[in-house]
Amino acid sequence: MSKIHAAITAVNGYVPDYILTNKELESMVDTNDEWIVSRTGIKERRILKGEGKATSDLAVPAVQGLLKKRGISAEEIELIVFCTSTPDMLFPATANILADKIGAVNAWGFDLQAACSGFLFGLNTAAQFIESGKHQKVLVVGADKMSAVVNYKDRNTCILFGDGCGCVLLEPNEEGLGLQDALLKTDGSGGQFLNIKGGGSLNPASYATVDAGLHYAYQEGRTVFKFAVTNMANVAAEVMERNNLTSEDVDWLVPHQANKRIIDATAERAGLPEEKVMVNIQKYGNTTSATIPMCLWEWESKLKKGDNLILAAFGGGFTWGSIYLKWAY
Repeated sequence: MSKIHAAITAVNGYVPDYILTNKELESMVDTNDEWIVSRTGIKERRILKGEGKATSDLAVPAVQGLLKKRGISAEEIELIVFCTSTPDMLFPATANILADKIGAVNAWGFDLQAACSGFLFGLNTAAQFIESGKHQKVLVVGADKMSAVVNYKDRNTCILFGDGCGCVLLEPNEEGLGLQDALLKTDGSGGQFLNIKGGGSLNPASYATVDAGLHYAYQEGRTVFKFAVTNMANVAAEVMERNNLTSEDVDWLVPHQANKRIIDATAERAGLPEEKVMVNIQKYGNTTSATIPMCLWEWESKLKKGDNLILAAFGGGFTWGSIYLKWAY
């Protein structure tokens, strides 16, 4: 009996209409377009505007579009793994809110939080339910409304982040296509350098935590960059070595879109030329859990059945990892 792999059978994404340009940021904080582009590669990012709009509102159109593409109904989804650092609320899970909004009445689900590595952690977790034969259709969503947790007076962080959603459907495959290998890592000692300190049980919301700005994303940029540039590159190279893949064997590198310099370092370590690397950071900035599935969505028309993809990410926690998958359609 041939081994069952968890294969991506559909992909979709969604970004809000509002474009926050570097030019507009210049009027908000002490920064400029040249400085932002040279250090990050970001020219603009999308922002979800509107009263009462949350992360689930980014996911609804993305998932509805995916279901339409695949020609299935929401009732057929058995499990939703929702990867996010900006859930609608602490509980219920945003996975459950999404299920209700799209009519996935037969699905159970949960939120998975691994910061910018969330989608990779979620993809590997979801794959277990397919490979074990437990489920046939699993939805993995990466979505974040980072504008909700960014301080637009802090020029170190507000230039980096945008809002967006990417999602994939996983189904069983017996042709040897789909997820082949995953290498995921965490180092909790890095938590002090990239975090949101307020709102949890350690620092529950109060006037004092709000006044201290503890509900905003905090990043010690230099430390995070140094750690990310080394570890994201190393883990991608290690997954390739583990599976005897040369740069010629790899069709696409799908890196987390945090910083163009980190992307370039990862590509260089993997020995991959620019034309094999998916990059859309200039348009969307860092959408956290959404960057990798949003890349797959944008490049979908260029992907061919059997293509070898290396996914790589790094996030707060610290979390990082790489996945090797063979494209299934």
